[in-house]
Amino acid sequence: MKRKVNGKLLELIEGDITTQETDAVVNAANSALQLGAGVAGAIRRQGGGTIQEECDLLGGCPVGGAVVTGAGNLPAHYVIHAVGPRLGEGDEEAKLAAATAAALERGLEKGLRSMALPAISTGIFGFPVDKAASIMLGTVIDHLRGETTLERVVFCLFGRDHLRVFEQELARRLP
Repeated sequence: MKRKVNGKLLELIEGDITTQETDAVVNAANSALQLGAGVAGAIRRQGGGTIQEECDLLGGCPVGGAVVTGAGNLPAHYVIHAVGPRLGEGDEEAKLAAATAAALERGLEKGLRSMALPAISTGIFGFPVDKAASIMLGTVIDHLRGETTLERVVFCLFGRDHLRVFEQELARRLP
């Protein structure tokens, strides 16, 4: 599914974020920046050990924040590590919005033209997919309506169920 926002492309696809040919891919990170399971594990496996080495040098990132490393062997040039909330830690919706906005801001700082994002916090962190779709799509749409270098934002979602939820939310927001 594709929509235009302020002349920029917002796209929803099902797939493997590590294969995306965008300037950056976003990692659904933990605050220790340890590339363990889920999206982070796939990025580590496909991108190689240099990404974890760069994360180790950064020493961590608070929930709601985002930091940038190189992308190792991935087709992207950068990995933006956005730290989303764990369900039950409190103020999760605001923290997810902040993590999404921080990822977009890191992209703006690097002058990126394209970025691929996963559904942050919806895996092992337990955040509901429908709420993540609403928060993340709203944050990205607001960003694209403003001044940005981004020309294309892709939500690369794992599984048809997640894709369907994001498609329904995007159709509601941008019929």
